[in-house]
Amino acid sequence: MAQHRLTPAAEGFHMPAEYGPHRGCVMIWPVRPGSWPYAGAEAQPVFEQIARAIADSEEVWMLAAPEKAGEVRAVFADQPRIHVLEIPTDDAWARDVGPTCVVNDAGEVRGIDWQFNAWGGSFDGLYAEWQQDNAAARAICDALGMDCYDMQHFVLEGGSIHSAGEGTLLVTEACLLSGGRNPSMTKEEIAHTLCESLGAEKVVWLPRGIWGDETNEHVDNVCAFVGPAQVVLAWTDDENDPQRPLSEACLETLERETDAKGRHFTVHKLPIPKKPVCITRRELEGMEFAPGEDTREVGERLAASYVNFYISNGGVILPQFGDEQDEPAARLLARLFPERKIYPIPARPIIVGGGNIHCITQQIPAGKAGQAQGGAKA
Repeated sequence: MAQHRLTPAAEGFHMPAEYGPHRGCVMIWPVRPGSWPYAGAEAQPVFEQIARAIADSEEVWMLAAPEKAGEVRAVFADQPRIHVLEIPTDDAWARDVGPTCVVNDAGEVRGIDWQFNAWGGSFDGLYAEWQQDNAAARAICDALGMDCYDMQHFVLEGGSIHSAGEGTLLVTEACLLSGGRNPSMTKEEIAHTLCESLGAEKVVWLPRGIWGDETNEHVDNVCAFVGPAQVVLAWTDDENDPQRPLSEACLETLERETDAKGRHFTVHKLPIPKKPVCITRRELEGMEFAPGEDTREVGERLAASYVNFYISNGGVILPQFGDEQDEPAARLLARLFPERKIYPIPARPIIVGGGNIHCITQQIPAGKAGQAQGGAKA
């Protein structure tokens, strides 16, 4: 596929809203023993459930290492919308390692290949080897017939940006200004790079994300667009919860800011689980950490949030935690997306892996990107 040297914005491309129509999404089959207890035995059925829910209304491309591809094809043999791509990765976070897709007015879709360094590289990254992850975006573009923009000089994960598709981006200062991303760049330079790359006019900087989020507090876990100038914000009424001041700081910013079109934000408070979700001894005993990999402790609080839902063409894939807030979260999302089906997903096996539903999916917008090349599909 062709590589482009001009920026996407200079060529008329922009990052669309997630709630807009799209061709499908990319996922990665979980096997890494340092992320997934018992080599993914508990996470894989949940990934299957998510993929099947998404495939009700769009295509799914599931990445798997060549030695696992046959096994994964067998899992989805009855589902023609789920395809297996034999692309090796270091872990299963498709949103963060896959290409960020941009579109133009003619409907052409291209990918952006950012540099991925395991959420912080040698500064505070989560594992020591990430070369396969960093190569995944280009490989996905090649497999799906998309031209690609080379942004390997800029460290970014897909979960750290959120677009309204109308010129406004949401990010967090905690993540994008962290020492392991682009420390030689100023805040203004980072914002300029994002706007030039994603066809945006304004970056709204939220101060923080979800407490304890080991991605340095990605925005996709704390705040997301659900419509033009409308967002959901992770919230707790418990003033003793460590998340409360973080959410309050974000709310203050959203109340003060406007979007690129000058509209004030409508903020819908989406509760976090009432009871903290913590890793258990049994889960920890099922993990095998590689040298240089971030480790866990029994009782460690996980970054549980309902904000990390995935919007498919026909549904909202919504994490559930067996908590009293599961149902209120589902009701709110059903009200915000009345034409979409709510798919409740037991999310514990995913957040134990260190991420969320949003972070295991990377959207491919609707448009005129090429079809998957020979050998790429199941």
